[in-house]
Amino acid sequence: MRETERLDKILSNFGYGTRKEVKQLVKSGVIKVNGITAKDSGMHVDPVNDVIEIGDEVLCYRKYIYLMMNKPEGVISATYDNRLRTVVDILPDEYKCFDLFPVGRLDIDTEGLLIMTNDGQLAHELLSPKKHVPKRYYVLVAGTVTDQDAAIFKEGVVLDDGYKTLPAHLDIIVSGDRSEIELVIYEGKFHQVKRMFEAVGKKVKYLRRIAMGSLELDKSLQPGECRELTEDEVNLLKSFGT
Repeated sequence: MRETERLDKILSNFGYGTRKEVKQLVKSGVIKVNGITAKDSGMHVDPVNDVIEIGDEVLCYRKYIYLMMNKPEGVISATYDNRLRTVVDILPDEYKCFDLFPVGRLDIDTEGLLIMTNDGQLAHELLSPKKHVPKRYYVLVAGTVTDQDAAIFKEGVVLDDGYKTLPAHLDIIVSGDRSEIELVIYEGKFHQVKRMFEAVGKKVKYLRRIAMGSLELDKSLQPGECRELTEDEVNLLKSFGT
């Protein structure tokens, strides 16, 4: 059975105005469905298979949108906030009609890979604690990160609230007063990376997520930029949830 939606809802979601304004567009005769002028703004159409025209423009409907964003510092991973800018606020206008939301969270001062979608089922699968989807970070740390720290991370780190994390993989890139490392974790506790380093007497100075599973942040994306995932990348995301 085909999934249908009201014509006015579809057009409203695409930014053609409120349902009342869409009703006026229908009355003006500029909207066609499958080549036939629409008479009722409340008519049900199949947005995937029916051809909807507004004047000379053909509506390109997609049920689900999947974006990769390079989240910048100073923006929060939320859909709304009355004080701070959110990742939804910085989306390009063409995506603001799709009710996208971030899959998981990055702290306000953390940059990097953030998936934005309106596919609730996929988000649930990716965030499920049972899935242990790996997340890889580049971390700049104040203090010398040692092989001993790596061994502690491999066993799991006891955080300030007594919780012991799952084993994590720590690669030391540069060790010194300001150490550079890559860290892979398999869960997403509150401020987890920062708290893990605090547990071994170090302080995170900069944090960027560079991968989820084998999906890596597109290096061509500047902070604040985003792009749609390719079909292969979407399938890769979906494979994490299976």
